[in-house]
Amino acid sequence: MAKLGEPREALELSEVPKPEPGTNEVLVRVEAAALNFFDILQCQGKYQEEPPLPFTPGAEVAGTIEMAGQRVDVNIGQRVIATPMLPNGGLAEWVVVPQDHVFPIPDAFPAAEAGSLFITYQTAYFALHRTAKLKKAEVLLIHAGSGGVGSAAIQVGKAMGATVIATAGSDEKLAVCKQLGADIAVNYRESDFVAIVKEATNGKGADVIFDPVGGDTFDRSRKCIAFEGRLLVIGFAGGRIAEAPTNHALIKNYSIMGVHFGLFRNLYPEKVMAAHRELMDFYEQGLIRPLVFKEYPFEQVPDALEQLGSRRTYGKLVVIP
Repeated sequence: MAKLGEPREALELSEVPKPEPGTNEVLVRVEAAALNFFDILQCQGKYQEEPPLPFTPGAEVAGTIEMAGQRVDVNIGQRVIATPMLPNGGLAEWVVVPQDHVFPIPDAFPAAEAGSLFITYQTAYFALHRTAKLKKAEVLLIHAGSGGVGSAAIQVGKAMGATVIATAGSDEKLAVCKQLGADIAVNYRESDFVAIVKEATNGKGADVIFDPVGGDTFDRSRKCIAFEGRLLVIGFAGGRIAEAPTNHALIKNYSIMGVHFGLFRNLYPEKVMAAHRELMDFYEQGLIRPLVFKEYPFEQVPDALEQLGSRRTYGKLVVIP
């Protein structure tokens, strides 16, 4: 993209030379590239990181290592998940990435699903395993359960042995949550999730709450968190950043825990690779499977981002070169 604006105005298809890997880099032939909401913000110039123009969006892909630069020890032909760095994002036929930004995957892993795994499943695993220390048989409440990170959290939570209550905003999305493994699915537009959580837990409340919405959802969640519960701040899709009265946290002895996976990844890359191996074990056991809403060709990327921005989709939207 050469200018900022709405995706339809900012994005254009361009022919550029095939890139070559430098020292400590690999060239990946892209098989699938997943879209994320922050791709829209980057087009608009509203994201916290503003790369210089022109740049190519796309933060996660699945593909095959085609070439390696100096000081790189990899297997040519290895299928991988890769996380490109702006300005050279993954919405391309080939992308060059640092060696430590590739994660091996099985040959049988479908490209669209593999390309949808890294950001959402790593975030969910980091939040539930490391931050919340979710225990088997605990009750986990997940908001926006049919979304990208919410759908991952349902599957990771079930893989860790939790009882999962998920919220969503339509009957179609409730069905998706149930399909993913949620024990209870609540339409937050029609029902009071606070009352349902209390009823399902005999008044105890949810041990862990996974909240990518914020705002009113965060405020309501405080009313159904268990004593010594953990309320995970994932994001602010609702638009308003909530404020938490500390006296309420004191009385119920619960923790409000921030989840910043990007910084964690920068600080502890070896732990992220260990988490990737654990997630691959979950995948091999059939415990997780990324949910793909639809696949799009390059020409339809603006349409796909418009759909993503409408919040009428579920799971992940994927571009196939």
